[in-house]
This record gives sequence, structure tokens and C-alpha cells, in this order.
Amino acid sequence: MAPRNVQRQLPNPAEILELMSFKKPELDGTKRRLEGALTISDLRAIAKRRTPKAAFDYTDGAAEGELSLARARQAFEDVEFHPGILAPAPELDTSTTVLDGPSALPFGIAPTGFTRLMQTEGEIAGAGAAAAAGIPFTLSTLGTTSIEDVKHATLRSPALTPAGAARRLEPPRAGAPAQGPFPARNWFQLYVMRDREISYGLTRRAAEAGFDTLMFTVDTPVAGARLRDKRNGFSIPPQLTLGTILNAIPRPWWWIDFLTTPKLEFASLSTTGGTVGELLDAAMDPTIGYDDLEVIRGIWPGKLVVKGVQTVEDAVRLKDTHGVDGVVLSNHGGRQLDRAPIPFHLLPQVRAAVGEDFTVMVDTGIMNGADIVASVALGADFTLIGRAYLYGLMAGGRRGVDRTIAILRSEIERTMRLLGVSTLAELEPRHVTQLTRMVPVAPTLSAAADATAR
Repeated sequence: MAPRNVQRQLPNPAEILELMSFKKPELDGTKRRLEGALTISDLRAIAKRRTPKAAFDYTDGAAEGELSLARARQAFEDVEFHPGILAPAPELDTSTTVLDGPSALPFGIAPTGFTRLMQTEGEIAGAGAAAAAGIPFTLSTLGTTSIEDVKHATLRSPALTPAGAARRLEPPRAGAPAQGPFPARNWFQLYVMRDREISYGLTRRAAEAGFDTLMFTVDTPVAGARLRDKRNGFSIPPQLTLGTILNAIPRPWWWIDFLTTPKLEFASLSTTGGTVGELLDAAMDPTIGYDDLEVIRGIWPGKLVVKGVQTVEDAVRLKDTHGVDGVVLSNHGGRQLDRAPIPFHLLPQVRAAVGEDFTVMVDTGIMNGADIVASVALGADFTLIGRAYLYGLMAGGRRGVDRTIAILRSEIERTMRLLGVSTLAELEPRHVTQLTRMVPVAPTLSAAADATAR
């Protein structure tokens, strides 16, 4: 009971009404769902409800026991930040320069295959959202939209211009904040196919379309054992079975979209039919080597990045001997070799070995803007998101991808403010500690050899 000296009165209806303001109902179901999504995990939950199991599991799953993916995500969770105090950051600059071009944020959209199977807008949604946000979009060799159509999608999205940005008069240094407008940037991810002429033709088409960076992918000589796909009987194109029909009943919108939109077309596959693993094994060549890299270097006029680097030694060799413009530390989202190295853990070692004037990017396991901030602090010039983008796509098409980017942007900005930094260039290793759960039992052979040499 309230104390006796508290004055009481009859409720005033006008005052009660002031306290009871009802939110106007949102009739647009997609908008309502996306506004309620506050994290990438929220978008994943929406995507799982709205997408058939086989298509969702193809995106969500990884190889074998899915240990590589779980470890990569755990590595980002096992981060301790060290904020500075009394360091106000009233104006943030989240922009950067990567591969001699600007980006409004320190991440871009990674290459993903068979994307229109996730949601019918596919790469058009991803490319359009990326262009509108001022970040790069990467088209996969196994994309379901042509090189030329992706280029047109980015041209239709207006360039983003940061408020108050000054025109840069001299070439930007690597990693420096980007100033001025952020034009649409397209990157192309290349697999070397058994039929080399297919890969060469795709490379030339991407160059002619104005793509500025090629990602030469090296971690897929054969397909990883993606057990979820095998258990679901996931195939390209999707096959109707009793299981898929039962799973489709509560998700009719996906099938309506799939059956009433243009037939899936692939940039490199002239024939389809079979599981994703079977298609990859039929198309990819396990004999690719450094000679293939040199051939592509001779064809490609723009920046050349090698994606799928998983050792310090390979990063150094690519920089010193083969003259590529950068590397992407990646284990293919855990979808190839299970128990592969954790890219985020490898990052500080690679940065120390290759020096500051070499582009190092990282992907696999990024689910939060704080993951991106931690990566930049430990030496990454840039990061790539794959599943996070696809969760948004499945949750709401183009608007869902916009929501993914908005969530990550908000998390990046909040983390930077709480750390007391105003620009990405201010982020340093001192801001982050990688807490370790797994410690090698013994030094690796290369580490032991280095110790012996010393």
C-alpha cells in the first residue's frame, strides 16, 4: 500500500488517454516483419519460416559436421573489446577505400550461387541494395543472373553521396576513408571450370561490363560434403517429392514466385540436373594451379584477388611471387573442408606477414556489425557477408537485403561510438582481444621450422 500521506484522486480520463497511444497497425506484411527484425538472427528466423526447407538449408548449412562454420561464428563471439573513455565521436565516417575504389561501409556482398532459388529477386535485389548503400556486390560464377543484368541493376540504383564529403583530388591510399560519391561497384567471382574457355569467356564478359575486381576462387577443387542437401534431396532444378510438397503447403508464396517468374539461368552451367555437389564436381577442375592464375591475370585488366586463402604461407606467396592485388581469408563459409582454419583467427598473422600495403579481406561467420569492426581493428581492409545477405533476401526480397545492410550499419556505428573512434582508420589491435577456446596441442610444422631457423 502507498504511504498515507500520498494524495489520491479519481483518475482523469484525459490523462489516461495521453498515456494510452495506440500504434497504427502496419498493413504491409513484409514491412511489418522487417521492421521487427533487429538482428541478422531475427532475419534468419523469418527466412526459415518463409522458405522451403531444402532451399533454406542449402543457405544455412555447411559441410559435414558444420564445425568450421560453428567455430568461425564462435570466434567472433569470443571477442573482448577495449573501449576508450572520454573520446567523443559525434560524427562518424564508416567509409573506406578498398582496391582503389570507395565503399560507404567496410563490407560488401559476397558471391553466392543459385541465389534465385533462395528468393526469386536473387542477385538483382542484392546488386540493387548494394549500389544504393554504396558498397560492392560480388556476382558468383554460379549466379542465377547474368553479368550484364547485374550491371544494369546497379546502374538503376542512384549513387550514394555522403553529406559534406569533399572531392578527393589525389589517389586514395589503401584503407583510407573514401570521400565523395560512392558509385556502384561490381566484382566477379571466378571458378576455373574443366572447360577453361567457359572461365575465360566469363572473365572477358565481366571486364567488358565494367566489373572492377575479379575474385579467383581456390578452395573448391571438388565440392564439400554438404549433408543437409543430400538428406533433403536438394537438386537443381528443385524436384517435387512428397516431402517437398508437404513442406511447401505452409509456404505457397515461395512456389508461386518460383513458378511464375523467369526460368533459372546460370552464368556458366549449360546443363543442370542433380545435387549441388554433383553439379560442382562435374564443372570444377581439381587440377587447377598457379599456371591458371597466371592465365587469368593475363586476361583480366582490373584488380585480381585470390579468395579462399587459409594459410599465412599462401598469402605471402601470392603477394611476393604472383603479384595479386589482395587475398580473401575464407574457408568458403564452412562449406568445403570441415575443420578448416578460422579466417578471423588467421587475420592478425596474415596482416603481420604481408605488411600494410596489401589488401586483406575476410569472410565466414559474420553475423553482426561488431564482427566487422573487430576484423578491421585486427587488420582487415574489408569484409564480405554471404549468409547474412541471403537471410535478408529470403525474409523480404530487395527490402530484406536493405534491412540486412541497415542492421549491420547500425551495429557498426554503435560499436565505433562505444569504442570511442570516429573513423575506421582509428581502429587498432589494441581495441580487440581474441579470447581463445582452442589452443594447438603442438606447433605446426611451419612454426616449428621457423623456430629452428631462428
